[in-house]
Amino acid sequence: MKNDFSGLKAVYVNCTLKKSPAKSHTRDLMNVSSKIMKSEGVAVQTIRLADFEVPAGVQPDMTKEGETRDDWPELYEKIIDADILIIGTPIWLGERSSIASKLIERLYAMSGYQNDKGQYVYYGKVGGCIITGNEDGVKHCAMGIMYALQHLGYSIPPQADAGWIGEVGPGPSYGDKEWNGEKKDPPVGYESDFTNRNTTFMTYNLLHLAKMLKENGGYPSYGNSRTAWDDGTRWNFENPEYR
Repeated sequence: MKNDFSGLKAVYVNCTLKKSPAKSHTRDLMNVSSKIMKSEGVAVQTIRLADFEVPAGVQPDMTKEGETRDDWPELYEKIIDADILIIGTPIWLGERSSIASKLIERLYAMSGYQNDKGQYVYYGKVGGCIITGNEDGVKHCAMGIMYALQHLGYSIPPQADAGWIGEVGPGPSYGDKEWNGEKKDPPVGYESDFTNRNTTFMTYNLLHLAKMLKENGGYPSYGNSRTAWDDGTRWNFENPEYR
């Protein structure tokens, strides 16, 4: 049965090391997912983090820590306004990019904020990731990103990651139309059924969970409200007995 996903919002954060307008292979694969979302009526934004001044740190606004400029507070407003966050990263030395790590650290900086139920601010939001690279590392990078997102409060649906990697060693990257003077038609990776299937499944799983959460007003606050806990509510918790 076809669902109506219009009314949902998604933000893709591309953590390539390259600033615009340089080609981003990660963006090419992210586009596969974002086109599906747009065709389903979802409002989509894409942020290339390297295009902004976002200092490293774990505070909400690093200008208060001595930095001269910090674009993160403005970017955070776009991210928190969305129902779905998809982090895209290339693989370098088997790991997510340094910019992806910086993004996660800055997301963490806001994780103490609370929503109107007194829950941590990312409750009711849905997260996933897209990985590209040469050689191995897709699952390893996805594990770290997914753990971080759920720890911050994001919900992770089944099979919420997708990726593409080339052969071991130097070679073409996803979306390349030419390599070593040889034309690639279709572009590299475009006919990978494994990548296309996983990207499609990931996209719809994110949409399904986001829709369910939004229609139900997120998670009930019984048993997980930081505000209520701080006010003395302990639900059925009892301190362990020490003997």
